Amino acid sequence: MSTATRVFVARLSGLPVFDPNGDQVGRVRDAVVALRIGRDAPRVLGLAVEIQSRRRIFVPIGRVTSIDPEAVVLSTGTVSLRRFDKRPGETLVLSEMLDRRVTVLETGEQATVVDIAMEQTRTDWLLTRVAVRRDGRRRRAELTQLEWDEVGGFSLPEDGQGAANLLAVFEKLRPADLAGVLHGLSGKRRGEIAAALDDERLADVLEELPEQEQIELLAGLEDERAADVLEAMAPDDAADLLGELDPAEAQRLLGLMEPDEAGPVRQLLKYSDDTAGGLMTSQPVILGPATTVAEALARVRNPDLSPALAAQVYVVRPPYETPTGRYLGTAHFQRLLREPPSSLISSVVDDIDPLAPDVPLAQVTRHLASYNLVAVPVVDGEQRLLGAVTVDDVLDHLLPRDWRDTGRVRSG
Repeated sequence: MSTATRVFVARLSGLPVFDPNGDQVGRVRDAVVALRIGRDAPRVLGLAVEIQSRRRIFVPIGRVTSIDPEAVVLSTGTVSLRRFDKRPGETLVLSEMLDRRVTVLETGEQATVVDIAMEQTRTDWLLTRVAVRRDGRRRRAELTQLEWDEVGGFSLPEDGQGAANLLAVFEKLRPADLAGVLHGLSGKRRGEIAAALDDERLADVLEELPEQEQIELLAGLEDERAADVLEAMAPDDAADLLGELDPAEAQRLLGLMEPDEAGPVRQLLKYSDDTAGGLMTSQPVILGPATTVAEALARVRNPDLSPALAAQVYVVRPPYETPTGRYLGTAHFQRLLREPPSSLISSVVDDIDPLAPDVPLAQVTRHLASYNLVAVPVVDGEQRLLGAVTVDDVLDHLLPRDWRDTGRVRSG
């Protein structure tokens, strides 16, 4: 079975979607993309998948492991079953782009869109090629494939108005920089932008905003959308945000989240926010002792991991979800780079002392500084791994509460 890195979207329609266990989730009905200003290729956000009762749900493209001529396979069996509703700035490829009249830029000819290809890059899926039938050429054999930037008529107008156009301008900004832009807008305008952002992007931006603005934006979302965004956030960041809300409101939102997503957040909310338990993330890179060095290095290459989380892996006995089996040790990626790829990770672990979840912030800070660490494991009384505290989480709590309001560093 081969995995395609370029696929025409019309051929996806009707393909079964399977979870990692081989159970069918549903069938592909469309692809959801974000158009951009000028000739930049649109980014694929995810797939509209039809499940039972002809209800459509949204599956983020990041959860797609492989696409082949017979099926789409997901990396997880946990997907949101909430009904898919297209949001501002989103476009459906099959429903809204096929049969559209476009212009072949080189010749000025008019053409009709027959199909559009999406292609996997290092970090995203993009729409890259357009199959068109030019006016006066009706036979299928005379279809033409063009690069995305060779066709006009799709992109957002450069003088357009509204949130979609603004988001297209700022799409390439890092979350911290986009948060800086939002911070300078009125509350009403921030709400409009938040409504147009997809869940993953909004979650990333929320994590970079001052707490009060996080609360305001979350309160401005419909309940189900707020739960979706909380699910997309890292559990520790979601717990920090919910910890600022009225307890009854926090519990209500937790109840709207998928149980598998809400569970880790509930665990983190048990700890005071100035302890190792309150600071930690419950989703570090966790591996079993029989994992090879090559497999461990492949895991830390995940671009979604922060540098601090990618710096080391945590070796435990099963189960591998927190709280895990017995904690065995930590392996730093620099050590892994010096070992043969076939070596077992259990042979290269360091005996970094873990912390208990009730250890106060000051002691966590001293521990990281004393041993020149970027992260430290947190275990319970039975030596089960609960999570890891990273240096960036410590800095976030040591800095003044309003540090995000001033002195923002803009990156190119």
